[in-house]
Amino acid sequence: MSDQPTGGPPSSPPPWLTSRPRQDYAASPTPGGYVLPGGTPSGGEPQDAGTEHSGQPAAGADSGGQPAGAGRLQPAPADPHAPPPPGDYPAGSAPVSHRAPGRRRSVSLAVAVLLMVICLLGGLLLGAGAQQLILSQSEAAQSETLPSSNPGGTAGSVADIAESSLASTVYIQALGGGEGGTGTGMVLREDGYIVTNHHVIAPASGGGSIVVTFADGSQEQAEVVGSTVDYDLAVLRVEVDGLEPLALADSDLVQVGDPVVAVGAPLGLQGTVTSGIISALNRPVRAGGGDQTTFINAIQTDAAINPGNSGGPLINADGEVIGINTAIAHGGNAASAGSIGLGFAIPASQVRRTSEQIIEDGHATFPVIGVMLDPTYTGEGVQVVTEESKGGPPLVPDGPAERAGIEPGDIIISIDRRPVTAPDELIVAIRARAPGDEVVLGVRSGSGIEYVTVVLDEQISE
Repeated sequence: MSDQPTGGPPSSPPPWLTSRPRQDYAASPTPGGYVLPGGTPSGGEPQDAGTEHSGQPAAGADSGGQPAGAGRLQPAPADPHAPPPPGDYPAGSAPVSHRAPGRRRSVSLAVAVLLMVICLLGGLLLGAGAQQLILSQSEAAQSETLPSSNPGGTAGSVADIAESSLASTVYIQALGGGEGGTGTGMVLREDGYIVTNHHVIAPASGGGSIVVTFADGSQEQAEVVGSTVDYDLAVLRVEVDGLEPLALADSDLVQVGDPVVAVGAPLGLQGTVTSGIISALNRPVRAGGGDQTTFINAIQTDAAINPGNSGGPLINADGEVIGINTAIAHGGNAASAGSIGLGFAIPASQVRRTSEQIIEDGHATFPVIGVMLDPTYTGEGVQVVTEESKGGPPLVPDGPAERAGIEPGDIIISIDRRPVTAPDELIVAIRARAPGDEVVLGVRSGSGIEYVTVVLDEQISE
């Protein structure tokens, strides 16, 4: 229903159709709405902060650069479909109420409110994202200083070491002369070379048989490439290629307290893994007896080692072999000996040198200084015997010690500045070197101490 009286247009526009200024709108229309007093188009993009609007083109103005009016409406572009302005109606027609500006304002305010809601939600989402980013960066910063656990296992764990070494550890059975023995060995080379202890394969030394059992249960007959009682090492060979060898570490870098893992077949239980630490270094160990005496400058460990572990690897946290397990201490009853936390291993550097010699030459050698020591001497250091003993002279004629000026009765108090207090200490310290090496001996002759350099000689091992 029309708001105008019927009967034709009045001589002047009624007051309710007169356009009046809208102080809350700027003049030029923008895409999507009008520019609000704060410089933000309703339904459009915000203006750059700090931009002056007085007398400047509004953002989104047409190419004519129409300035933004202050406090009044500017004429909109002509619309061919728009109704004629008041006063120009044809005779007899009823004028239409001029409500378009009010509708635009209502629509614009609704759009503005909607945009405000959208912006608020967007701000909340952006704030949440920023908070999550800050928390992520904070957690990353903490991870650099506070290590986190790895449920899947970490490099150097006992589980990782066991997994990588079990396939390279073998079970050995030696039979011969009505006797038998069992022990452990480890793969040296992929072409079938295996190292173990001499005493493990000793029962087969008279022509018996040696059977090697691998982790997958397969068995192979092995031949003895060579062995040495002096170092208690033996190298075997099986006709199998593609084996997985274990790496030999530099045992000179081992430190007391380092974690270790022992792998072997104690009491015939193949694939047994135990762990512990390095308890001591350069421990003089004499094994065997009579003509079958072994002197080892041993690595001591508290990892559980029992009969059957002999010949198996002692492995560090990097999965490298630092020694070959060879002996355990017991309380005096060897028949019932078990682990009491005192196990001993041949250092890997010695294993490497002796095994390479055996593979290349079929036998091993060891270094000597050419003196005979007095086992009954109880003073400081160790003493060279004063007279012939056991059918031999105190000094080997023209041997390393005699050439260095050592005489019968002299007392050796150190080797390479490391004190020695028993004959076994000096013997294993010398055997840990190689023939041709130089050692410095602290020698007391009379009342003074003299340091002499001795070049080690070579003797073929049995």
